[in-house]
Amino acid sequence: MLRTLIFNGRMARIHRDRSATAAVEFAILSPILILVLLGMVAYGIYFGASHSIQQLAADAARTAIAGLSASERETLVTDYIDRNAGKYPFVDPDKLVVEANDSTDDGSQFVVSLSYDASSLPIWGLFNGLVMPDTTIERASTIRIGGL
Repeated sequence: MLRTLIFNGRMARIHRDRSATAAVEFAILSPILILVLLGMVAYGIYFGASHSIQQLAADAARTAIAGLSASERETLVTDYIDRNAGKYPFVDPDKLVVEANDSTDDGSQFVVSLSYDASSLPIWGLFNGLVMPDTTIERASTIRIGGL
């Protein structure tokens, strides 16, 4: 009987003791918090690379406006991308494929299309359980030629 009273007294004290509650809650929630933070970093890097590719395509298309023929515009685009692709964060110029030509739908438009192999970004092996977008980023920019 005395043992039962002592055991019940200890259990009551343990039940009332809240000193390690924060540590237990942190241990339960920290994996979720870390997963969310890693996801934010990974998607931030991916969106940064994607935005850089789109900006590069838009700037190259604006540069193409100075060309008088399709071949001259294509030369201007490739020269611009060769000179400036390395300045963008997360963009490796060697993994960039450029296509610049007149639009097949509208002859008064010039289209610059970029395809970037983003498999070398440091986000793909960050966490296996994280759903990530495609490793190829494709962006295009269209500009009207002829001044109208």
